[in-house]
Amino acid sequence: MQILHAPFASTPAFYSAAASLPKGRPVHVSGKSLAELITATSFSSQRQLRSAWFSYGDSVCSSVSPIAASSQAAVSEVASQTAETDVLKALSQIIDPDFGTDIVSCGFVKDLNVDKALGEVSFRLELTTPACPVKDMFEQKANEVVAALPWVERVNVTMSAQPARPVYAGQLPAGLQRISNVVAVSSCKGGVGKSTVAVNLAYTLAGMGARVGIFDADVYGPSLPTMVSPENRLLEMNPEKRTIIPTEYMGVKLVSFGFAGQGRAIMRGPMVSGVINQLLTTTEWGELDYLVIDMPPGTGDIQLTLCQVVPLTAAVIVTTPQKLAFIDVAKGVRMFSKLKVPCVAVVENMCHFDADGKRYYPFGRGSGSQVVKEFGIPHLFELPIRPTLSASGDSGVPEVVSDPQGEVANAFQELGVCVVQQCAKIRQQVSTAVTYDKSMKAIRVKVPESDEEFYLHPATVRRNDRSADSVDEWTGEQKLKYADIADDIEPEDIRAMGNYAVSITWPDGFSQIAPYDQLQMMERLVDVPQLLHQ
Repeated sequence: MQILHAPFASTPAFYSAAASLPKGRPVHVSGKSLAELITATSFSSQRQLRSAWFSYGDSVCSSVSPIAASSQAAVSEVASQTAETDVLKALSQIIDPDFGTDIVSCGFVKDLNVDKALGEVSFRLELTTPACPVKDMFEQKANEVVAALPWVERVNVTMSAQPARPVYAGQLPAGLQRISNVVAVSSCKGGVGKSTVAVNLAYTLAGMGARVGIFDADVYGPSLPTMVSPENRLLEMNPEKRTIIPTEYMGVKLVSFGFAGQGRAIMRGPMVSGVINQLLTTTEWGELDYLVIDMPPGTGDIQLTLCQVVPLTAAVIVTTPQKLAFIDVAKGVRMFSKLKVPCVAVVENMCHFDADGKRYYPFGRGSGSQVVKEFGIPHLFELPIRPTLSASGDSGVPEVVSDPQGEVANAFQELGVCVVQQCAKIRQQVSTAVTYDKSMKAIRVKVPESDEEFYLHPATVRRNDRSADSVDEWTGEQKLKYADIADDIEPEDIRAMGNYAVSITWPDGFSQIAPYDQLQMMERLVDVPQLLHQ
């Protein structure tokens, strides 16, 4: 993401004593007055100075001196730059609530075009996702702060979103290369409403403006064919590319083994893992902002295959109030923790129902809050017991579609906003976790979900490579010698590699996988930030 930086310099006004400038708005020139700019231009005589006429605002100007004409062009260019600076400074008042920084520093402002003479300003706000819950607020605030500038007569703001792309490095399968976020919905226990949550979450995100797909990863008991009603209920093959074309329902792309014409599978685990891999990676998903994966129950081969094949952005955990559900769900949370997949929300299904003005909890309380408390998951959402929610799952029309203003839809709306915000934060943290500062000649590390920030010498990182190229796998002997690496080595590229590591490319062509845990154990540079500010 390109970050725009605007230099905010003082801009004193100048009222010409040499030429008669029209009254009205003063001329500002990025840190210099117009008089200073004219003086800096070499006029051969006072006659040339008198022959130069400058205009500002509505006045007409002409010049009989080529040098004066050149000065006028310079003034116009600098004034235009100053106007852009004014606009960027105004826009920097708008703070993104998720990232905690202004939209200019976030790189959201694109295609800025300023015509100060006409008082017109146009620009585009490119957000991280089309489902951004505060996009309307951004648009309104951007119009307000720019229109407040005294010389602005008209503001044109266009809203857009970044192209769908994964934040992770590595050779992803072709079908996954244009998917921004992959969200796993898991419970590790059957019968808790996991598929219901996955489907309704997906259609909630689609209703927020995102491009969404659903992958039903349960080969033994696929639920998607029952919960949605696409017109084409069979997956098609592209014979030329040998890829799978997903079916669609209400704008959401769908893939399930149940749409393969085979019904439920009767096969052994390794075969199922192969089927899952093929369905997921050879599908022509196209550009998606969110791919929601309805995970099968358990923590076995299929779940591990999914987590290894696809770079999961985040996970949503589904449970019910019973203690038995908590025991199984805890296993799933630990699995995601080991795989460095952040769990961003817990959905406690079938919590309560209202009757006679009272709220009843027939299955007890506390399973969801216990998961949140024990594992530090930041958000808990409770779903009520609703006959319509169950009926919608059987009818083929998701509840959030059939009753978009109902209580269930409101709960899923809150869940959708949470998923969008947390995925954006995770992508931001991962993309900036490890960077190289050329001015300091140091690698900056700030591990996601940690407040600690430290710096490493590039040579230290390169010498601590633990791959088979640097360490003998059988004996553990260090093959890479200290003197093999120059002290002044610098990385050519650093890219995220999942939620657990980065891929560092060095000048000799070597690509090093550096896990965050390993970086945290290396010898650090001391007082680098203090040295930077001296």
